[in-house]
Amino acid sequence: MSSNHESEQRQVVGFIGVGLDNPEGHQRLTHSEYFVLLGGSEETHERMQDTAIRFTEALRRRGKSLADTSLDEVIDLFHEAEE
Repeated sequence: MSSNHESEQRQVVGFIGVGLDNPEGHQRLTHSEYFVLLGGSEETHERMQDTAIRFTEALRRRGKSLADTSLDEVIDLFHEAEE
């Protein structure tokens, strides 16, 4: 099996975000269509939520679902959403 064939078979089905900074001990959990976000300080968790929202909006603007999006395009969308 060639490496090109392997990359064509790979599919992103969702993301898990984990925030490790949580000095106050509050438990945070957010679940959306493509994301599960766990933990983090209020600021970190909010940042993860913003990234998830921007990613999902960009995907919808392209008229695609995550399952219909190539791995390279997912990576590009994710980097754009982080900015």
